[in-house]
Parts: sequence; C-alpha cells; structure tokens
Amino acid sequence: MTIASKLPDFAAISSHFQFTGDLQSVQLIDVGHIHDTYALTFSNQGGVKRYILQQINTHVFRSPRLVMENIRLVSNHLRARLLQSGGNPERESLTLIPTQEGSDYYTTKDGDVWRAMLLIEGARTHLTLPERRLYQNASQAFGRFQRLLADFPAEKLHITIPDFHHTSRRLQAFECAAAQDVSRRLASARPEVDFLLQRRSEAGRLIELQEQGKIPLRVTHNDTKLDNVLIDDQTGEGVCVIDLDTVMPGLSLYDFGDTVRSAANTAAEDELDLDKVHFDLDIFELLVRGYLLEMRNLLTRDELENLAFGAWLIIYEQAMRFLTDYLNGDTYYRTAYPDHNLARCRTQIKLIQEMEDHFAAVENIIHRVEAELR
Repeated sequence: MTIASKLPDFAAISSHFQFTGDLQSVQLIDVGHIHDTYALTFSNQGGVKRYILQQINTHVFRSPRLVMENIRLVSNHLRARLLQSGGNPERESLTLIPTQEGSDYYTTKDGDVWRAMLLIEGARTHLTLPERRLYQNASQAFGRFQRLLADFPAEKLHITIPDFHHTSRRLQAFECAAAQDVSRRLASARPEVDFLLQRRSEAGRLIELQEQGKIPLRVTHNDTKLDNVLIDDQTGEGVCVIDLDTVMPGLSLYDFGDTVRSAANTAAEDELDLDKVHFDLDIFELLVRGYLLEMRNLLTRDELENLAFGAWLIIYEQAMRFLTDYLNGDTYYRTAYPDHNLARCRTQIKLIQEMEDHFAAVENIIHRVEAELR
C-alpha cells in the first residue's frame, strides 16, 4: 500500500515548518514499509542544510498527536542524557523541527499529516552491513537506546498501537484472518498456516512472565530492525536510533529479538530462494555482545535467561504478521507484487526452523558472552 497518490506540494508543505533558508531540492528516500519520506535541501548564506520531511501513515498510526508526543518526550530525555555524558544530541538523537505554530506536526486541509526533523549527515541506514563488526555496533546502539531511557517512566508514554508486541493477540488476529479468508488466499498459504499454528502454545510465554512480575516493562523501541539505526560513514559506529513511531512501554526481549530477526538473516527479508536464507550464528554472537555491552547490568536474570527465546518469538510473531496481512489482502505492509507478504513470511519460517535446529548453540553463545563481560 502507499499513502501518496500524487506528488506533494513540497514548497507549500515546507512553508509550515521552521526550516532555515530556501528550498532547493527534494529527494525521495525509498525505504521502509509505512511512511513516505523525503530529504529536503535548503540553502542560505551560510551554506546548505538538509531535513527529513515525512508523511505519517494515518491508516497505521491513527493518533499522530500521541505518536509525536511520545517521540518528543523520548527525544528530549535522550538529549538531556547525552548532554550529561558529553555526547552530541543533534547527531545521536532525533531533532524535531516544529511548525510555524510550534506544533510537532502539520495537517493539510486534505487531512494529510506531515512531520520534519533534522537530517543527520555522514551516517546512513543499511539493510545489510558491509562489515561484520558493524553488526555489533548496530546492536550496541539499540542497547544504548534502552540504557539511556532506563530511568524514563514508561507509564508516561501513550500506547499508540495497542497490543503491538502482544504475541497472543497477534495469534488471535492470525487465526481470525485464516478463518475468514477474506482474500481467498488461504489455499496458497496452507503449509505456512499449519506451521505457525503448530507452535501456537509458545505465543504467550513472555506476556505471562511480565504479568507474573518476572520481567519488567521498559521504554522500548518495538521496531529494532537493522535499518532503524544510522551507522557512521567513517567510523562504523551506531550513531542514532531512528523511526520512533512505536516507542512505547514494552519488553526488552522483543527489542533484542527484532534486531536478531533482521540482522542474523543471511538474505533479504523477502528473498524468494529459501536456500539463501540462514540464521547466522556468528552474526548472532556479535549482536549479543553489542547489546550486552550496554544492558548487561540492567537486565534481570529472567530477561537474560529468555534472550534466546525472545529472538525466536519475535521471528514467529513477524511471520504471523506477514501472513495475517497476506490473508487480509495486504492492508498494512507495502507490497511490490501479490505474494510479497507470503514471501516475507516464508523467510521468517526458514529462520524459525534453523534457530530451532541450533537452539542449544544459540543459548551457549549468550551464556559465554555474558560470562566474558562480567
């Protein structure tokens, strides 16, 4: 799906934000499944400055005000913590650009919702990283994000997408989609449906641990895939965690797991040749090391003991989400062809199978790295 049916009037939209200089050029940033994103270049006497202008998908995020309040609260906290530690807030956190009226976003007369932020120069996102050492750096950036927000009261954040990582309710939605079969696609996905339903008993484990008070609610990103961290072009360090739309109270294990899901896959998320899809144990170790470098002293024993399962569970959940969207007619994720979401689901299932085959090795890696960092 896409949210823009015609080219936006960038001059008109940008006039509502407190940009510096005159608009010179607009470049589409063709990444991500949800929003339409553009890089705007402005010039003035002091040179050029670039910004991100983004149209919020209000079909997915139905309360933009709440989304933007969360982003502002979290970004302000991150900036304060970075200043305390001698960091660079304009580079290591998001800098929102207010509208002329001081709002976090602008709504057009047609109801389109836009937001803007400073573009962080000299860093970029990657679907796959050019050097293996960078996987540790990316994972460390997500761990640092959680660590810097460890003292932020999670209850202050709005729930912008209810039950976003409530795997039991994702399972219920998946079962409903399979039962209703509104797009008449069930027959083409029967093996995948059966595979996921065979593992349904595991869906509620982390939620049950949280309800029992064994793992805490934290401020979590909830979409920690590899291309949501900017990597410095020169040093390879993880500079800034981006795409904060789903920042909410959540479980640290889901955040770590989603990093593993996106980074330990040896192929693209929608790879059609499943022989290319493998769970890379060497990259997994780098991800564990990067994350624990930041979070080892904050995680509870129950969180540490469930790191491996959390990675398995988020892959399982994402497989359900892709397949649910496929069965419902592709109403959530952008697709390039009719079976795109089914292809995405199949890559997740291949990762599940490989992780199950090597689960003892996965757990041994976690235990060894944790011991080395003590």
